[in-house]
Amino acid sequence: MMIAILEVGKVALMFLPNIEVVTLFLIVFSVAFGRETWFAVAGFVLIEGILFGFGIWWVMYIYIWPSLVAIAKLFRKKGGLMFWTILAAAYGLTFGFFCSIPYLFMGGLKTAISWWIAGIPYDLIHGVSNFAMTLVLFKPLYRVTEKLSSRLYGQKPDTPAEL
Repeated sequence: MMIAILEVGKVALMFLPNIEVVTLFLIVFSVAFGRETWFAVAGFVLIEGILFGFGIWWVMYIYIWPSLVAIAKLFRKKGGLMFWTILAAAYGLTFGFFCSIPYLFMGGLKTAISWWIAGIPYDLIHGVSNFAMTLVLFKPLYRVTEKLSSRLYGQKPDTPAEL
């Protein structure tokens, strides 16, 4: 179900440049469900490759989305709404930088830097939209996933103090 939500959310907003809900959903899933999110992120990355091709962008997805899950899992019991909002914004702002890593190996430092700089306007959109969506939607989405978690596992996840 998590994979379907991630994929539908991504496809639904594809017409908007760098505005996506995958970041928000992965943070919410990581906080609410824990280790099950690893299966969801792996499935999401695989399905993305199957649907859209296994290009250089897909190599980026192999490390960029699991990195977000790792960070969210690390802070899942400590982070409050503002923490998750700032994390989502920072993730969007640095997305292009971290996606430029494969270009470092393919074309050298100049290629990686030029690729990253060319994408900065999109990273700004990505960061601002992640901030706004997380600020508005994190709590309601977390509450829904918390209820699902309690139904699936018979107990509520460890809710961060500020939520």
